[in-house]
Amino acid sequence: MSQLALLGGTPVRSEHFPAHNYIGEAEKKKVMEVLDSGVLSKFLGVWHKDFYGGPEVQAFEKQWARDYQAKHAISVNSCTSGLYAAVGAAGVGPGDEVIVSPYTMAASVTAAIAFNAVPVFADVDPKSYCISPETIRQALTPRTKAIIVVHIFGQPAEMDGIMEIAREHDLVVIEDCAQAPCATYKGRPVGTLGHMGVFSLNYHKHIHSGEGGVITTNDDSYCDRLQLIRNHAEAVLQGREVDSLVNMVGFNFRLGEIEAAIAVVQNEKSAELVAKRRRNVAYLSEKLKDIPGLRLPEVPDYVEHSYYMHVMRYVESETGVSRDAFVRAVRAELPEMRLREGEGALIGQGYVKPIYLYPMFREQIAYGSVQCPFKCPHYKGEQDYKAGMCPNVEDAHATVITHELIRPSLSEKDLDDVATAFHKVAENLEELKAVDGQ
Repeated sequence: MSQLALLGGTPVRSEHFPAHNYIGEAEKKKVMEVLDSGVLSKFLGVWHKDFYGGPEVQAFEKQWARDYQAKHAISVNSCTSGLYAAVGAAGVGPGDEVIVSPYTMAASVTAAIAFNAVPVFADVDPKSYCISPETIRQALTPRTKAIIVVHIFGQPAEMDGIMEIAREHDLVVIEDCAQAPCATYKGRPVGTLGHMGVFSLNYHKHIHSGEGGVITTNDDSYCDRLQLIRNHAEAVLQGREVDSLVNMVGFNFRLGEIEAAIAVVQNEKSAELVAKRRRNVAYLSEKLKDIPGLRLPEVPDYVEHSYYMHVMRYVESETGVSRDAFVRAVRAELPEMRLREGEGALIGQGYVKPIYLYPMFREQIAYGSVQCPFKCPHYKGEQDYKAGMCPNVEDAHATVITHELIRPSLSEKDLDDVATAFHKVAENLEELKAVDGQ
C-alpha cells in the first residue's frame, strides 16, 4: 500500500482536471454579433414594445419554452431573482407561510422573506434529499400560501404527491430547478410540473451565461406578473392594467442581450452536457460500488437525474474513520480543476448547514431590527428555528459526501484517477485512524 498524501505520500494525481468551461466559438460569434449591433440591452421600464426586452432575450425565451414544453419562459438576471419574482407572482405576502427545504441554497428560502412571508421548513426524504409529500403535510397550516420544491443535486422531487396537496389546499408550487436542467419526472421536464419553475444560468451550473436565470410557466397570468416584477411594474402600470396590484412593486431583474445570446448557444448543448454527466456518474459508480462505507445514490426508474453533484452517504461504522477525515484524505490525493483554482479538489462534506440554523433564523432578524416578518403583527403563527427540527436534513449534513468530479469535461481516465483516490484511502484506513480528529 502506498502512503496517503495526507500523511506525506505522493498523491494519485497532481495535474489539474480539465476546465468545466464549455464556452466555444459559437458563443464568441454570438457575443460579437451583439457587440457589433450596439444594442446590449433593449428593455424599457415603461409600457412599450421594448418592455419585453431585445431580440436576443426574446429568442432565448422562445427557445427555452420550446425545449421545456412550457407555454412561457421569462428570462431574469439570476435564479435568485427568478425565485423572488415567482414568490411575488404567487401573491405571497405578510402573514403567509411558504413551505421549503432547509437543505438548499439560501435564496430558495429568502425569496419568501423578501415578500414578508415566513419560511416553514419541511424535512427531506433521506434518499432523494428533496422535501416529500409526507413532510409537506406535516408542515401545512391554514397560513400556508405556497411550496418551494427544490430538485436538489439534480434529482426531481415526488411531484405527483406534492401537486395533489397543492390542489387540495389551493397552494402555489414553485419548482427550484437551479440544479436540475434536463431532469425529468415521469417523462415530463422539471419546471413544468408545478405552477412556475426557476432555472439558473450561473457560472457553476450545467450551462451558463456568466449569470442569469429563466422561469417557466403555463399560466398566462403568472407570466404577465413575472414580466412586470422583472421590469419596474410600478412604473409600467401607469400605461396598462393588471388583474391585481398585489406585489406589483417591480425590480430590475432584466437579462442583458450578451447573456441571452450566450444562453441560446449554451442551451443547444445542454442535452449532451447532461448526458455526459449521466455517463460519468454511471462509470464512476461502477468503480466505487464496492468501497466499504460508501452508499451510492438510489434513483427511481421514473426520474432522470441531471447530476449537478454526485452525492454519496458515508457510513462511519463500516470504516472506523470519520467522514471528514475520509474526505480530507481523498481531497489530498486529487488536484483542483482548471478555472476553479483556490477551491481544492471539488469534494465536500454535508453540502450546506441546515438553513434554520443560520443566524438570521435563530435570531429571527431579517429586514430592519424589529423581527419582521417573524414577529409581524399580520403573522399569527410562531416559529422556533432550532436543531432537531428536520432530523433527515441533519443526518444528511452529518453523513453525506458531495463531489463535482463527474462534470462533462472529465474523461474516463480522469474518473479512473478519482476512483483510485477513493480506493487508496479505503485501503489505508488504519493509517488514517491515527490522525482522525486532529
